Amino acid sequence: MSSLPSDIAQTAPWTKPQIAPGTNPGQTLLATRDLFKSYQKGPLGIPVLQGIDMRVNEGEFLAIIGQSGCGKSTLLHLLGTLDQPDAGEVHFDGHRIDNLPSTSRDLLRNRHFGMIFQFYHLLPELTTLENVLAPALIAESTLGYWLRRGQHRRRAMELLELVGIADRAKHKPRELSGGEMQRAAIARALLAQPRVLLADEPTGNLDRATGEQIMQMLRQLNREQKLTIVMVTHDPWIAEQADRVVRLVEGRIQKV
Repeated sequence: MSSLPSDIAQTAPWTKPQIAPGTNPGQTLLATRDLFKSYQKGPLGIPVLQGIDMRVNEGEFLAIIGQSGCGKSTLLHLLGTLDQPDAGEVHFDGHRIDNLPSTSRDLLRNRHFGMIFQFYHLLPELTTLENVLAPALIAESTLGYWLRRGQHRRRAMELLELVGIADRAKHKPRELSGGEMQRAAIARALLAQPRVLLADEPTGNLDRATGEQIMQMLRQLNREQKLTIVMVTHDPWIAEQADRVVRLVEGRIQKV
């Protein structure tokens, strides 16, 4: 994999027209090399990840499983460039991304990474439809968004139809159930047609029946749209729904 120097970051592939998900099935899309991360707790350094080597193929549904505190959410955040490693590298589509300038990492996330979280992270003052549209509002200038507002709204409503909550488009998060909020978060993550969906405990705040519905939806997105999904979970049953499972134990990948 080639390194992407900071001074040419703005000419990176993700600044060019979108590549459809699943274009190169079986090819490595995301990878880490000897990844280390620790956090400071007072004077002490607490190791979280200790030498992670991992590959995610395009079109794959990968589950990362482990007990609380094993480093799985930290790993997901590093894959999505929400955080940076102490040592090691993260690569996307053949280019190193962990060392990009913050503006380039923001651009990468906005155009190619969709993210969903256990606690939804919906903006309470916005309607469901407005929350789904938020990535487009962030990505474009006010004029650019205004000129394409009809296109963006049609896309957002199609996604709300896809996840089964089009009738809740005008409702605010406080008026939605947990399952509906997670569906809205999934629709928001899909607005830019990402190549990778990163899911952090997507069923962790839901009851079993609702969690099963969310997993069916993710599985359908993976199979029908060839969307690459990386999901972290502590639940073995949830992990079994994926194509492949990586187990983290004390910051290391456990060999099977």
